[in-house]
Amino acid sequence: MTFGLLALIIVLGLAGPVLAWRSQWHLPVILGELLAGILFGTTGFGVLNPADPTFTFLANVGFAVVMFVAGTHVPMRDATIRTALGKGALRAVLVGLLAVIAGQAVAVIFDTGHGALYAVLIASSSAALVLPILDSQGLTGPGPFQKSVLELTAQVAIADAACVVALPLVIDPANAGRAAIGAVAVSAAAAAAYFVLRYLSASGIRRRYHKISEQRQFALELRVSLALLFALCALATSTHVSVMLAGFALGLAVAAVGEPRRVAKQLFALGDGFLTPMFFVWLGARLNLREFDQHPWLILLGLALGGAAVLTHIAMRLTGQPIIFGTMAAAQIGVPVAAVTVGTQLHVLKPGEPAALMLGALVSVAATAVAANRAAVRQIAQPGSQDPRPADGDSGGSPDQKSSPAP
Repeated sequence: MTFGLLALIIVLGLAGPVLAWRSQWHLPVILGELLAGILFGTTGFGVLNPADPTFTFLANVGFAVVMFVAGTHVPMRDATIRTALGKGALRAVLVGLLAVIAGQAVAVIFDTGHGALYAVLIASSSAALVLPILDSQGLTGPGPFQKSVLELTAQVAIADAACVVALPLVIDPANAGRAAIGAVAVSAAAAAAYFVLRYLSASGIRRRYHKISEQRQFALELRVSLALLFALCALATSTHVSVMLAGFALGLAVAAVGEPRRVAKQLFALGDGFLTPMFFVWLGARLNLREFDQHPWLILLGLALGGAAVLTHIAMRLTGQPIIFGTMAAAQIGVPVAAVTVGTQLHVLKPGEPAALMLGALVSVAATAVAANRAAVRQIAQPGSQDPRPADGDSGGSPDQKSSPAP
């Protein structure tokens, strides 16, 4: 790794904002970063070497930050969500049961032996993707869809947390026992962090240090957050668990206590400005789409996984959920990305299978973007409603302001 290569990676990361420039399209920023990595990595020109130790380590740091931020996006303190927990939990469980059947069916059809992994992927949802989309489309406030949005939020949060915990157990069944012990250790450490942070917040200590840090620009809370994150990552790696769980568990703990907006902005700058693009460019560089030429059936596998995710979530129409919100619940990014990252590191995926998993995720993202736009149009069509979406070119506030939890 050289400074010239580092500069190239940052420039390639700009492909994300370029492709996501039009807010109405709802393309995730990571799409452009992945495509840039694919173009300059193993599949394309071969300029980027994803096996470089420094590149890999920085990417793993970015992965931990990505999952940490995803955890902080789960609305742990939102009292209105509690009223919808019952229906949301029921739908998450029903989708999980259908996903087991669909995952096993896909594994049998394509003869991969990864039915349990596919089930987790199909059942997963992405709070980090769905919640900002709901907010940007103006669907989170009062309106005709308020109850459905609350139930969707609860469902997505529960499914996201459950699948993040389940993934390490199913991706390497031979070592599931070891992974379970590691997961318990990491979860216990995150719970301990929650109680410590809650005490500091309730006692007023946190607020005093927050004021001093803000006045003298010490960034103490960011430093403490990163220290806790990397400590949990060290525990995770020593117990043979992915840093994915460490990041997400700590994010949930911080969300439960309440993340100050200043820290959210600092994490947004550090993550989205450097570490997150680093990770997704690295991930794209690792994907070898040339294997689709040798195994064209993998394209069908990706389409099958994405289609199964959408269909199993749409099936919740039987419980009264509108189809557009069932489609949005199928959005998946974090869990497939984690499956690809962990699976390739453990060498448990077949050649080309990582690319198929990412293709399935992109299918669900595309379906979610279409469903979100239709939901917004229907809400605007209601009498007395106005278009809450920002005009093209008007961001309506910085991304961290829009998606960060309230302090």
